[in-house]
Amino acid sequence: MLRMKNLYQRGDVVFSFEVFPPKTPQGFESLYRTVGELAGYKPGFISVTYGAGGSTQSQTLEIIQQIRQRFSLATTAHFTLVGATVDQLVEFLEQAEGVGAENIMALRGDPPQGQTKFQPVPGGLSYANELVALIRERFPAFGIGVGGYPETHQEATSPDDDLAHLKRKVDAGADAIFTQLFYDNADFLRFRDRATEVGIRPPMVPGLLPILSLAQVKRITALCGSKLPTELLRQLESCGDDAAAQAQVGIEHCTRQCEDLLHEGVPGIHFYVLNRSDSVRQIMANLFPASVVGQAT
Repeated sequence: MLRMKNLYQRGDVVFSFEVFPPKTPQGFESLYRTVGELAGYKPGFISVTYGAGGSTQSQTLEIIQQIRQRFSLATTAHFTLVGATVDQLVEFLEQAEGVGAENIMALRGDPPQGQTKFQPVPGGLSYANELVALIRERFPAFGIGVGGYPETHQEATSPDDDLAHLKRKVDAGADAIFTQLFYDNADFLRFRDRATEVGIRPPMVPGLLPILSLAQVKRITALCGSKLPTELLRQLESCGDDAAAQAQVGIEHCTRQCEDLLHEGVPGIHFYVLNRSDSVRQIMANLFPASVVGQAT
């Protein structure tokens, strides 16, 4: 299984999928069923998110271990700075190494609930680039992914400031950049071009979230600061309360996004699947109609 530092050097388009730790035993059963369905696409890795303030740290590692044992897939563990000292960060990284994680998605993380500004704990770190540097120095075998923001991080003072932060993460040793979700490819392409102009060279992988419902996408985009194109919003609203029709609009839009991005030469596509495979499976069937990839064996 290739680590992130080598994965995007082969010349193949790499598909990867992101899941999150569920809250119930039934949720775990559904999660592993979803991963089993996605395993047929031979993803470069499955990434597992990390709860606010490290609240799902043990579940993240458990899922990483189970995915490797059950499906023999490479994994990426999300990791944030929130609420942790350097010693605690190192402890988590040791545990991630112990369960066989090949990669770390190194993120600063959102401020804890009730706080409007990120504040490091005593003995902790302040920025994602510091976490990247720590991983690169202490755990050099890990592949390291970092986040990028085509529509600019909400806390950045300007797009140029945001790009400067990304450059610091890259210079600290990041192997690949995975973007926040977006629904207008022009935003991603402008961001990629601007990153290239300032010397950011690692592979930049677009992150896509297929729309499941209008209410869902409005909530998520409000949280992360992404926008919905006017025509896409109109199509979703025209479905009324028909959830299946809204999901189909999302599938068709994401398919078009993928087709355009692949034409533009992206090294891979990272899907935020929300622990469900139905929409992604339809999108992959649209992209590769003659292929049997992803079918149960």
